[in-house]
This record gives sequence, C-alpha cells and structure tokens, in this order.
Amino acid sequence: MRVEFDEDTCIGMYQCVAEWDAFSKDKSAGKAVLEGSEEETEGIFVRDVPGDAELDAKFAARTCPVDAITIYDDDGEQLIP
Repeated sequence: MRVEFDEDTCIGMYQCVAEWDAFSKDKSAGKAVLEGSEEETEGIFVRDVPGDAELDAKFAARTCPVDAITIYDDDGEQLIP
C-alpha cells in the first residue's frame, strides 16, 4: 500500500495527525507533513504504508476535509479518497 500527500491542497486542519502518526504538524507552514516521504513531483509526497499502519493510513485519508491524501493498493489502484 502507498500513500500520496498533496501538500499544496492541505489546509492545515491536522485531522490526519490525529489518525496516523506518520503525519505531523508544521505550524509555521500551516500544513501537515508526511514523515518519511519523498517528494515525487512538486508538492506531492509519497511513501509506502507499513502493514500494521494500513488502517490508520486509510482513516487519515478519509478524515482529510480537502482530499489531500490518496491511498493506493500494491497494484496502483486508488482506494481512497
């Protein structure tokens, strides 16, 4: 499973931070940060989701009010939003 985070879309509600510890707050930027991720393209950060964190990652994506978090399965199929 893979998570994609669109930092430009993020509005800093930090609901993802409450759902998955891979997200943290960057209060100076007013955005969430996807820890351990790499910038795939400008403003888009990606990382693999460990097996034991899949449910947390899905909850983080579902709670994002602006759909800045997308979850993909191992075949590249979009699961969430």
